[in-house]
Amino acid sequence: MIITRTPLRISIGGGGTDLPSYYRQFGGALISAAIDKYVFVGINKTFSPGYLVKYSQYEHAQTIAEIRHPIVREALRLHELPASLEIISLADIPAGTGLGSSSTFTVGLVRALYAFQRRHVTAEDVAREACRIEIDILGQTIGKQDQYIASCGGLTCFEFLPDDSVKISHLNVTPQTLSDLEENLLLFFTGYSRAATDILADQVTRTTGGDSAMIENLHFVKELGLRIKGALEQGDTEKFALLMHEHWLTKQRRSRNMSSGNIDRWYEVGRAAGAIGGKMVGAGGGGFLLFYTHDRTRLRAAMAGEGLTEVPFRFDFDGSVTLVRG
Repeated sequence: MIITRTPLRISIGGGGTDLPSYYRQFGGALISAAIDKYVFVGINKTFSPGYLVKYSQYEHAQTIAEIRHPIVREALRLHELPASLEIISLADIPAGTGLGSSSTFTVGLVRALYAFQRRHVTAEDVAREACRIEIDILGQTIGKQDQYIASCGGLTCFEFLPDDSVKISHLNVTPQTLSDLEENLLLFFTGYSRAATDILADQVTRTTGGDSAMIENLHFVKELGLRIKGALEQGDTEKFALLMHEHWLTKQRRSRNMSSGNIDRWYEVGRAAGAIGGKMVGAGGGGFLLFYTHDRTRLRAAMAGEGLTEVPFRFDFDGSVTLVRG
């Protein structure tokens, strides 16, 4: 039995610049943070023929080609594992909420497959293979940040270079700054995100077509991400919060589907209740609102009054790990 634990993430700044349509032309950079909400993947050898795959559905396929779950199917094809396997996944947070759960599952599955074969693999190798499965093989319109932050963990800056290589640097922040962020960053669930694919597809089309407004928007968001990195490394969390607010306003101009009437209202309610800055986590359209505030009691009361549920979190610095190896 193999069980892996892989963290979900909150995007901090620079989101959207990790898509190949942008970084292969201009280079991308973003800040992301792994949190202590996880996807667990288990692999076990069984005595029955075929492949048992258990997620929100149940599959019993006799061959890899018959597996309907595309990520499981293509990962098993790459590793050519024989039949009589059971693969199961569980998650602290459901899919479709903007915390990168699909790529987190891919990373956890890849790490589990290596552990099952007793093969050593680095965090970067796992991230690269997860990107290969989702972007190159399955052709998904997504970026690379989710795979890399899920595999590497921490509060991390990623630079996506035009040659497809990735530079990884954990932020040089003090324990006091980390404690400040964990105390004053509050995460609230607004509802399931449904528009991410459409938003990202529109971004890719406009970027590859040379749309100057989209490209300038992404340039500015990348710059904001690097400024956020500087603010955090200097311990200036209030400046970070103000930059996060500017980041969200800039990101909204990228697509009409990035926000909604309800999200706009909840954001303004949060700001009126003392939040210095905030943003939607993920591509947009739903999911989680992230706020930074020094008045946690007031903000929590305001969001509860709007019917939003808080999800407390701390940072994860382990990345994807194997918990059980039997």
